[in-house]
Amino acid sequence: MADTKREIERKYESEDSGLPDLTGVAGVAAVLDKGVAHLDATYYDTADERLAASSVTLRRRTGGSDAGWHLKFPVAPGVRDELQAPLSDTLPGDLAGLVRSRVRHGELLPVVRLRSDRDVRHLVDADGRLLAEVSVDAVRADRLTAGGGEAQWTEIEVELADGGDPAFLDKVEKRLRKAGMRPSASASKLARALAETAPRRRHAAAPAGAPVTASDHVLAYVRAQRDAIVELDPAVRRDAEDSVHSMRVATRRLRSTFKSYGEILDRTVTDPVGDELKWLAGELGLDRDREVLTERLTAALDEVPATLVRGPVAQRLHTWARTEHGGARGWLIGVLDSRRYLALLDTLDALIADPPLRKAAGKKPRKPIAKAVKKDFRKVAGLVERAVELEPGTDRDVAIHEARKKTKRARYAAEAARPALGKPAKDLVKSMKALQNLLGEHQDSVMARQALRELSAVAHAAGESAFTYGLLHERDEQRAVRVETELPGFWERTKGGAAGL
Repeated sequence: MADTKREIERKYESEDSGLPDLTGVAGVAAVLDKGVAHLDATYYDTADERLAASSVTLRRRTGGSDAGWHLKFPVAPGVRDELQAPLSDTLPGDLAGLVRSRVRHGELLPVVRLRSDRDVRHLVDADGRLLAEVSVDAVRADRLTAGGGEAQWTEIEVELADGGDPAFLDKVEKRLRKAGMRPSASASKLARALAETAPRRRHAAAPAGAPVTASDHVLAYVRAQRDAIVELDPAVRRDAEDSVHSMRVATRRLRSTFKSYGEILDRTVTDPVGDELKWLAGELGLDRDREVLTERLTAALDEVPATLVRGPVAQRLHTWARTEHGGARGWLIGVLDSRRYLALLDTLDALIADPPLRKAAGKKPRKPIAKAVKKDFRKVAGLVERAVELEPGTDRDVAIHEARKKTKRARYAAEAARPALGKPAKDLVKSMKALQNLLGEHQDSVMARQALRELSAVAHAAGESAFTYGLLHERDEQRAVRVETELPGFWERTKGGAAGL
């Protein structure tokens, strides 16, 4: 995998290309002249500039200390994650995979060439430690696609040293502003180059207006979840923390929305899409479910006194978790590279561009959206009340699990409804989340006990003591009992949650 670096920087413009004296910045003991570097970078994108639309940049650069392929993802204003790969004639496979959710079957083309003369200064403290790199960049941009032009400008870039305090950039900015410099209007050199070299016939799309109809609200939520899947794809490939879980949640939100708002979006069209989303969520779950179980069992084992731990329980748990994780990871990358997954993304794009609207779609949002949310809440009520009436055992376990799934659906429906319904929907989201967490604790206990029985059998076959697995099993069973005891009272406090809609 390519090397990753967190880049924190700010850019400035000035009528005067010179730098003020920065030794007056608090903490700066010296400004070291590092000379001029000549940089030549070609930026790649699809013909319709999908990467640029997501503020993602892909370039091949020669010159300077970090020549090679660079792929940058936005994290926050002025903060990007940069992945670097060695210089080569073609795009490395690792980086190609990280842009696949956006590029899909499209072709990456050279769109802009930027040549910069970079005059570099290092700001260092009294110990000679690098605080930030400041450069004055004289830039020439050439559009490489038909009908494009060229542009030239000078900008100042301040990049924080690795591990530095972002507050230091505020001190530098204060000095630069006092010298008459202003923050750049463009987030990156590429953004400025695309804007200033674009063919005159091109116009930016008009921003979407505020939601007016029921379908406007629902589609805004659908669009947000589609965007989340696309944007999380690179993080999942890089095994970033919580990325698999977040992507799985986005697929579930989409699928739930199609079901909840069937009177707004035609389910004869959305149900097949929902089936594909269910498939994707299942593939993501191969990794995520094991992560949740491992975290739970590890935490539970940490609470057991050492005198009650018999045999290599921690080692066996670690081996079990890593073996399953490694296999699932390889499988998941294959899923994200598959035609089926890419076709699903294309289908979501097409559905958003040309939604299958039903009669209620054009109505004012309050009534049809409130109706959908109330319907989902009634389903939750029926399932919870049935679970409470059942005797403890497998049937109750299954009923609680079904209630949990419907609670998620009601929560997601209320999330989509918040812009239209306001506080009542917000309150329902809160109460459904709390109920989901309670029911989820019960389901986690069911799954943990199943895993413990499997681990116990393996340990026993290897001649190891199964005592500690039995102890953990008993403790998890008591957690489930506590949930079942708490559920009736919790539901009594919750069941009026949809009344204000």
